[in-house]
Amino acid sequence: MLRTLFFSATFIPWTLAVLLVSLPLSLFGPDALHRLARIWARGALLPAGVRVRCRGEVALESGQAVIFMPNHQSNFDILALLACIRPPFRWLAKKELFSIPLFGTAMRLAGCIAVDRGDRERAVASMDEAARRIRGGESVVIFPEGTRSFDDRLLPFKKGGFMTALKAQAPVIPVRISGSGQVHRKHSRRIRAGTIAIDFLPPIETRGLTTDDRDLLMDWVRRALSAHAEEHEAKTT
Repeated sequence: MLRTLFFSATFIPWTLAVLLVSLPLSLFGPDALHRLARIWARGALLPAGVRVRCRGEVALESGQAVIFMPNHQSNFDILALLACIRPPFRWLAKKELFSIPLFGTAMRLAGCIAVDRGDRERAVASMDEAARRIRGGESVVIFPEGTRSFDDRLLPFKKGGFMTALKAQAPVIPVRISGSGQVHRKHSRRIRAGTIAIDFLPPIETRGLTTDDRDLLMDWVRRALSAHAEEHEAKTT
């Protein structure tokens, strides 16, 4: 419990300080804010007693864009992914986050894309915007489950992210996150020290596929994430 209190006491002022710095820094563009966000993430992980282990190479050529598709266990996934993904990227995030004072402004300045889950037409428009940005060379992180899981099991995938990948004709990199649920479980206030492992799996090419192949792409990504989870579990038992 002391760790949880210590994290809460440091996270809010640290985040506020970074947000204030982000406003003038935004003059240098979204990529500068991405680098600042990486510093914010590392600084937030320290008081939580959380280490992040990054495995797998993410080397992108200039102008190359990919779609990272991680499983989602905890709010700490955000911090861990920022700590591991060096190339600049944009988040696809629920629109409610953009209403948070300062935080929402920083997200817009960083090029994040808002998704209105309650309005299908607007959600489709957001996905189309994401596809356009990806074709323009910006990588994006999309959580295919759409929300956090209560345990390590994958939830059903939302279709929108896969339609975006197919429209953008960009490679999909499945990302397996392990351990974040033990650090901070959904709807729990308690934070536990631990290690979060981020595994970047081999990219799945979408070039030549059409939107008719949506279910096939969903199956490939699910199989990749599930197979890696089973392999990891076998090694630890």
